[in-house]
Amino acid sequence: MRKPLKNLGILALGLVGMLSCNAQKNATIDVSAEEMKTNLEYLASDDLMGRKTGTEGIDKAANFITNIFEENGVKPYYDTYRDHFKIGDVDAFNIVGYIEGSDPQLKDEFLVIGAHYDHIGIGKEVDGDTIANGANDNAAGTTAVVELAKYFANLKDNKRSMLFILFSGEEMGLKGSFHSAKKLKEDGLDLYTMINLEMIGVPMKDKDYLAYVTGFEESNLAEKFNQYTGKKTLGFFEGAKKMNLFKRSDNYPFYAEFKVPAQTICTFDFTNYPYYHHVKDEVAEMDPEHMANVVEAIIPGIHQILNTPEKEIKMN
Repeated sequence: MRKPLKNLGILALGLVGMLSCNAQKNATIDVSAEEMKTNLEYLASDDLMGRKTGTEGIDKAANFITNIFEENGVKPYYDTYRDHFKIGDVDAFNIVGYIEGSDPQLKDEFLVIGAHYDHIGIGKEVDGDTIANGANDNAAGTTAVVELAKYFANLKDNKRSMLFILFSGEEMGLKGSFHSAKKLKEDGLDLYTMINLEMIGVPMKDKDYLAYVTGFEESNLAEKFNQYTGKKTLGFFEGAKKMNLFKRSDNYPFYAEFKVPAQTICTFDFTNYPYYHHVKDEVAEMDPEHMANVVEAIIPGIHQILNTPEKEIKMN
């Protein structure tokens, strides 16, 4: 009778694993809009003077982000969180956080989640205000990446490894993301997918999806993501295709280097927010509840990307 009992035990363990996985998949995800607002208020504050690359303001933003990473057990991928590079004479750096995967094989495959944390600094004066705070562009996306890093660092169940990269130099021509993509490619990183978060501070109107994904037709990311989340989380925005937004944000350098799915999630459609590169791009104009909703909605999709046995996200 030993052999049947052993098989029964293995079956029981398998059922427990399945139940645990389903419990996680169906668990309530609660992202605090208040915490996101608090982080947003600092990153888009006048004290940071618009976070222009190479300034004291972006240095303060970097310290703020890395402190949150440290507090939540998100480790530096390199010797420090800061990955330095030059833009002409400007000293620039990306912030790179790391959560190692738990599976002996899958941990060598990586998901990169990114956003640019720089902005333009000083803008055209309006009513005596010259600071382009960049709340939507892109303190909102940066805050979302920070929340995702906190969530997965505390969840501790990702089989694949994760990099959280906050890019500088985006406003100078995607310089930070080109730097990271090239460096990681040269290092031999096995990149599965790259997801970039850009301008998610206000909701879209009259859409049957929560956010659009750039380069919709380039891969099956949106299709699989919606399958993973069980709802139409990501959709197609015609304007993104017409304006070629796929090549205009920090996802593109990763596609160019790795030729894998690398796309941007966004809720700015050029009609729902009038303050692009404007000094009135301030926290008061943001919708923290919407931002928290976006993060909550994409977590199940990211969770599946991290844990499926095979790479299911593919180029079309």
